[in-house]
Amino acid sequence: MRLEIGQKAPAFTLLSDQGAKVSLASLRKDGPVLLYFYPAAGTPGCTKQACDFRDSLTAFTGSGLQVVGISPDTPAALAAFRANESLPFTLLSDPEREVMQHYGAFGQKLLYGKTVTGVIRSTFVISKEGVLEAAMYNVKATGHVAKLIRDLKLS
Repeated sequence: MRLEIGQKAPAFTLLSDQGAKVSLASLRKDGPVLLYFYPAAGTPGCTKQACDFRDSLTAFTGSGLQVVGISPDTPAALAAFRANESLPFTLLSDPEREVMQHYGAFGQKLLYGKTVTGVIRSTFVISKEGVLEAAMYNVKATGHVAKLIRDLKLS
C-alpha cells in the first residue's frame, strides 16, 4: 500500500547508526523530516544517492528539513557507511523491513526487467505535525536529489 500526500505518516522507532533509539516523533520535534529509503549501504547507487544528499544538505537544512536515511542494514554497517562517506545526517536500521512496509517502500519492483521483492527506493517529506507533504516511489539513485530540490523549490 502506497502512502499519499495529506496522510498521517506512520510512526516508528528504529536504531540509528550510533545505536540510539530514534522515533519519528522525536525527529519531528526539531522540524519537518525528509525520510529516504534505500536498499543497501555501500552499494554504488545508494552511495551516490547518500553523497548527493550530503553535498546538497544545505538546500534541505536551509529550508528546515532534516534528512534521515533508512535501510535494512545493521547499525554497525550504517556507522561504517556514514564514516566512510562523511555523511552528516542520521541513518536508521530497519532489518525486519517493518517501517519500509508501512511506508510502501518494500515490495515487488522491477529490477533489470525482472520482478523481484525488495526495498523500493522512496522519499517522503513529513511535516512537523506528522503529515505527509511528499511521497515519491521508485526514485532514481542518480539525479533524484537535484530533482527533489527543484520539485520542493529549495533552490
